Amino acid sequence: MSRISEAISDLHKMDMEAEKNGWLQGIHPLPKLLVTILFILLTVSFGKYDLSGLLKMGVYLIITYVLGDISIKQLLKRMKLVLAFVCLVGIWNPFFDREILFSLGNLSVTGGMISMVTLMVKGVYAVSASYLLMVTTSMEDLCYALRKIGVPKTFVTILMLVYRYIIVLLKEIERMMDGYMLRAPKQKGLHYKVWGTMIGQLLLRSMDRAQTVYDSMMLRGYNGEFHLRCKRAARRLDYLYTVGWSAALLIVRIW
Repeated sequence: MSRISEAISDLHKMDMEAEKNGWLQGIHPLPKLLVTILFILLTVSFGKYDLSGLLKMGVYLIITYVLGDISIKQLLKRMKLVLAFVCLVGIWNPFFDREILFSLGNLSVTGGMISMVTLMVKGVYAVSASYLLMVTTSMEDLCYALRKIGVPKTFVTILMLVYRYIIVLLKEIERMMDGYMLRAPKQKGLHYKVWGTMIGQLLLRSMDRAQTVYDSMMLRGYNGEFHLRCKRAARRLDYLYTVGWSAALLIVRIW
């Protein structure tokens, strides 16, 4: 299976996971979005040397991943590039902040080392929380929650259309790659001389497909906004989820 096929398969699997009848999947999307935003804001609010306090915030991820039956292995597989980039953000800190904070035997631990690890943990926490939201909430429900908190409808519409048609774009790329490989069977990968041609062809095909999709939407009465509705009504459990996790995260942050 090619990398493009694997990406398409992963997107389908994430949609299927979001539609499962799990406990966390059954929570209303708005509480999950609010708790995720609060978790990320509190996480990034920690000081660059406050690693011990930051690690305690991981309790939220551990509990929710267990309750939602979310695979850590799949997280690492699907988000490995993002996680790798996040971990490289603070890699230069030890070279600039050389003040020694404490020693572990013969090892002198500097402020740069602590701040580097802290930045990495913050990034991993943010990515993990976002992934948790995506695999337990369908895109339609997530867009509904975004509109409820006041996100502009243009941004929400773009987000939903990009997610809905990203698979179409990937399949178009796969067809182009298959056609190229049939004409160059002995070549490994895409030759750099045809990069511009392939990108140009993809742009033209994308524009044609976008125009077709827009015409179809207009024929169906599209007036600039999707009328999103949540598939489930808010329950007492949803309010308890929001209040409980918000209180717990604030206590951990303050403590």
